[in-house]
Amino acid sequence: MPDAGRRLRKPHPESRPGRVVASYGRRVLIEDEQRKRLNCQLKGRRLKAVCGDQVEWYPDSHNGVVTAIAARRNELRRPDSRGRVEILAANISQLVVVIAPTPPVDEFLADRYLAAARLMGADILVVCNKSDLGNIDLADEYRTVGYPVVSVSARTSESMASLATALTGHTSVLVGQSGVGKSSLSNALIPGLTVATQKLSTATGEGKHTTSTAILHHLPDGGEIIDSPGVRDFAPPPTELKRVDFGFPEFDQPVRECRFNDCLHLKEPQCGVRAAVDRGEISARRYRSYRELLHLMRKLKETPGG
Repeated sequence: MPDAGRRLRKPHPESRPGRVVASYGRRVLIEDEQRKRLNCQLKGRRLKAVCGDQVEWYPDSHNGVVTAIAARRNELRRPDSRGRVEILAANISQLVVVIAPTPPVDEFLADRYLAAARLMGADILVVCNKSDLGNIDLADEYRTVGYPVVSVSARTSESMASLATALTGHTSVLVGQSGVGKSSLSNALIPGLTVATQKLSTATGEGKHTTSTAILHHLPDGGEIIDSPGVRDFAPPPTELKRVDFGFPEFDQPVRECRFNDCLHLKEPQCGVRAAVDRGEISARRYRSYRELLHLMRKLKETPGG
């Protein structure tokens, strides 16, 4: 389980549980058990909190002080421009990959999101947005793989109701390339979201959060979404090469037929995955996507700090 930080030697006598709904470096926005939100400081330089963290905090003369961060169930991570791992959010139960007819789908980017979700142990939902503009061929391929797919349009209440149902009970992060309509979906799911965000930005003094940090919002019918604009350009963090194939669920059975346990499914003899591709049981496009991701992981591991 990912390590989020260290506990101080003695808990404060007024310590109580809370949750980080936004992080601004050494300051965080905490939600208490009554869903009241207040600004807190992190105590100690070793504490580093992100949106979604479960924490312990106590009130002080200003607002509050965070003293400990609980171990995380998982982390949404990506390498930064220097190859170092950046944590975007924590304790996510579902990654929602949004695609649309326009702009044209970046298939490799979508596959990277899907692989990252499985590697981090989160459920997956593919949302085909702007369904009023046409179908997306990639959606049928994803259904064949076994990914749950929902087609929606922010203009129709019926399709949005199906999406809201799929989000119920989850802490979800909406991800996807710029222009696919993530903000439109969020605004359709949560009436008054724009106004609430503007008030929050004013209260925290951080300006428009949409350019700086992830923030958690509650859905009217249950569940939560984390608005995380920082995942526009995304790749999973450096991963052991022999684990990359786990990000592709259609590889699970063919992998058992590989001659070597550490097979990377490239040029190794008696490779079950390549045989499945040759038989048409695995999409050739998805196999190319796997190879590209494998190459990217190798490159990241060779980068200083990776």
